[in-house]
This record gives sequence, structure tokens and C-alpha cells, in this order.
Amino acid sequence: MFNIRLSLTHYACLLFVFVLLGCQSRATHNHLAVTTETLLYDQGFKSFSNHRVETEYEIFYLDEDAKTFVHNIIGNIDNEVDQVEALVHAVFDRSELNLLYQANANTVANDTFKLKEANCLSMSIMTYALTREAGFNVDFQEVLIPEYWTRRQGYNLLNGHINLKFTPHLDANVLNLRTRSYQIDFDPQPSRRSFPKKLVSKELVVAMFYNNKGADALVKQQLPLAYAYFRQAVLSEPLFTSAWINMGILYRMAGYLEGAEKVYLHALQQSPDNLTGLENLAYLYNITGKVDSANEIIAKVEHKRAINPYYHVNLGEQDIEQQNWKLALGHFKKALILNRNMHEGYFGLARVYFEIGELDESERYLKLAKNKALNNHYEEKYQSKLDFLSSL
Repeated sequence: MFNIRLSLTHYACLLFVFVLLGCQSRATHNHLAVTTETLLYDQGFKSFSNHRVETEYEIFYLDEDAKTFVHNIIGNIDNEVDQVEALVHAVFDRSELNLLYQANANTVANDTFKLKEANCLSMSIMTYALTREAGFNVDFQEVLIPEYWTRRQGYNLLNGHINLKFTPHLDANVLNLRTRSYQIDFDPQPSRRSFPKKLVSKELVVAMFYNNKGADALVKQQLPLAYAYFRQAVLSEPLFTSAWINMGILYRMAGYLEGAEKVYLHALQQSPDNLTGLENLAYLYNITGKVDSANEIIAKVEHKRAINPYYHVNLGEQDIEQQNWKLALGHFKKALILNRNMHEGYFGLARVYFEIGELDESERYLKLAKNKALNNHYEEKYQSKLDFLSSL
């Protein structure tokens, strides 16, 4: 099965957790032989320069209202750890900011503060800016979660996740045998808190912001705008594989197939086991007549994904779009065999049974989905659908 999968860094981040972490070190990378400039295709998107891309300064900028908010929260608190906890609570307390999660709300820090809606990346960017304004030591971390997709307008969006690591300032007069640090995370799924993490640079987070903006533009078929953002992403961080993969998708959509192959191979040189890159390369090979190579890659990819329940949920959602009800049921049931606690699997079954007219079964699985929901957002979503079924 061939799919177009875009790589993004936003997540349904509705909560935060304040957890003690151990020490971690930064990863280093070797530079690759191919230069970024040789893989760009400015002549194919001549109007890209008409689109203004936010600068790093603008992404993290806070106005006086936001700065005053920070200092009002921490002003009467002496302990730095308590200050951070109070600030994070205040940011995400609905009575303070009424902050709402929106998957496509890829906003700069100050707009996130003003508009009061965000996705995971924009939440993290805003919180980083607020905590830095307070004078705290804060770094970004990438959480190495398994592949997880959402569907939007016919595209599979591969979701990543980042959080923040806060390290209190050390007292010069005290001997510290162990440096304590704390994690600020907006992930509602506690199971993912145990996944490995790695510190990432501010430059990479800026590239993630550009990548998300480019993916949004690509979904909307705004190709020059998408190119402007992907171009800035790879210039900001040449080793950001996801942006290269999305650039390859853009090239393919624009008919620049030779460039798409070069970009995919470059991304896979950086990350040989990147399944999204492999799958998109296989899609390209299939439409350019290299069917045997495509099938060989897809067999490898599907073998590795077979034990990922989110992969089967994603396939089930595609089958719903194509009204392949029997196949969809099979995929959602397979997902639940792999993970009985997935509310997405139960909701998928409820959707299919509703479409084929088995309303009792649909209601049963909606109740199970609500029971397995991880936060109020999903509970309310499933309850509203249960109310609709009751009205029928």
C-alpha cells in the first residue's frame, strides 16, 4: 500500500507533567557530503520569495503584556522550582489563559499567548519564551515516540513530540553531586513519559516550526508557500530529516521527480531506517515505473510496522474514506489486539458500525472509547456522539 505521509511536530497536548529527570547529554552529528543548496529548486517555485517567513526572533518574541504576565506570576515566590511550577500552571490554567488545543495552530510565541490556542509545538515555543523571560535554564527535548499518524484532507500526518527540560540554577556555595532537572510536558498520555528523550537545539525547533507551516501549506495545495517554509527549515537545520522528506513530497507534487528522488535519498542517508522516507521513496518508484524496487521497500516497511497498533488505525481510517467497511473493521480490530487501551481503535469500530447501520454496536464501542479516553477533550467528543445516537 502506497501513501503520502507528511512529517509534523504537533500533538494533542492538553496537559503538563512536572517530573524529575536524570542527566542527559547532547547528541552530535557528522556533516554529510551533499550540501543543502544543491538540493534546493528555487527555479521551480519562483514566487516563493513573495512569501515572508517568520524569523527566529519573531518566533520567540514576547510583548510587554506577556512579560508582565510572567513577572506577576513569579514575583512573590522565592524558590525557583516553585516559580516554574506556578508559571506553567498559570499558563495552562483555563481561568488564566483559557488556552485551547488546535492541531493546526502553528503560531509564534506572542500570537499563541494572545490567541489562546495552540498545538504542542507552539505551546512549547511559547512556554520556552515565557520561562526564558523569567530567567530559567530551559532546553527543548525530542521525545522518541513510536510512529503515530492523524488524517487531514487525504494526507497521513506523522506526529512528533517535544517537551521542555528545566534545570535549576546551582548554588555556588553548595557541592552538587547530582544535577536535578525537571520535565515540562504537555502530553496527555502518561505511557509516553517513559520513552527516550534527547536534547535538541533551538535551531532544530525553529526548523520544526517551519516544517509544520510548510506541511499546512502543502495540504492546502499552496506549493510556493510550502517551498518557502521547507526551504527555510533545511537551511535552519540541514540535518532535519522530516523537512527533507516533506520537500521530496513537494517536489513530486510539482512534477520534479528527479529532485524528489535525490531529496529522499539524502534524507535516508541521514536516517536509513526512517519508514516515512522509505515509504515515500517507494511511492515515487511506483509511479516512475520502478515497481520491483517499490515493492521491495514497501515489504520492508510493512514488516516493521506490523506490530504498531497506530499503523492499523491509520489504515482503518483510510478504508473508511474509501467505504471499505470490512477492511476497516479488520484493521481496527487488529489495532485493539495489539493495544486494548486505544480509544482510537474503539472509536474507529464505532464509526464503521454506524456507517453500516448497526447502531447498537456503534453505541457499545463509543462507550468503550469514552471509557478509554485520556482526557476531557476526547470524553466530551465521544459523549456528544453518544447523545447524537440517543436522539436517533
